[in-house]
Amino acid sequence: MRLARGTPLWLAGLWLLPLAPRSASGRLVCLSVAAATTWFFRDPGRRPTGPGLLAAADRSVTRVHERGDGRWVVSTYLNLADVHVTRAPCDGTVLSQTHRRGRHRPAFHPSSHANERLDWLIATPRGELELTQFAGTLARRIVPYLAIGDSMRRGDRIGLIRFGSRVDLALPAGVRPAVSVRDRVRAGTTPIEAVEGP
Repeated sequence: MRLARGTPLWLAGLWLLPLAPRSASGRLVCLSVAAATTWFFRDPGRRPTGPGLLAAADRSVTRVHERGDGRWVVSTYLNLADVHVTRAPCDGTVLSQTHRRGRHRPAFHPSSHANERLDWLIATPRGELELTQFAGTLARRIVPYLAIGDSMRRGDRIGLIRFGSRVDLALPAGVRPAVSVRDRVRAGTTPIEAVEGP
């Protein structure tokens, strides 16, 4: 199983803890924690499918709304069981990254927009796209894989949020979403853009 870039080094130490406890139950607890943490940091291979913009994160769409400037925003909440690697919705170049300190409320809570986050501005062939990675209650670090000026390809891994979190996508002007609240999406594979037929 591939682990995500940015996986903390202390994870390797968890697998050594069963050597220390003397009781079978202590060893079982240590192994369970190590296995669960390793599962959290998994990074499965993905291939883009379908036309248009792709989901940037796994799990459930929690909000789809139109901003005051006419652009649509799609919010995806990730729980502890989901893959937490963020992927590029389309080809583009990183124009800016802004880290903002904030709270660490549950990422599914309406007030989580005030949480610690990393704002990306991405130039794409369709216009500018905004991507925001939010930290959650347990997530204390957002790890970007790219820097300003770097290019990305549709479906590429672009970052990691450690533990529960949320990802918002502000679609380019004129692009409408094809997903609704409670839809399940997979980063780098699920199309989220409404594409008109021929």
